[in-house]
Amino acid sequence: MPQIIPIKELKNTADISELCHCTDEPIYITKNGYGDMVIMSMENYERMLRRLKVYEDILASEKQIEEGRVKDAKNSLAAMRKQYGL
Repeated sequence: MPQIIPIKELKNTADISELCHCTDEPIYITKNGYGDMVIMSMENYERMLRRLKVYEDILASEKQIEEGRVKDAKNSLAAMRKQYGL
């Protein structure tokens, strides 16, 4: 279940840091009862960025397939071996 805390609790930085590192989910910060910010540990943030990059690469690959911009793997590997003398 997501953690939701009011902005005034950000004064307790050590507690917030511990909370960020104890959960794998972002922590939602509210201001005047409305969503304002999201915080998370660096590890979770970097993991999220890596996952996003994979999804972006998959979407780009799917677009290339739809456009017919594909190559046969055997022919491509053979050409690379020939080019680099392998």
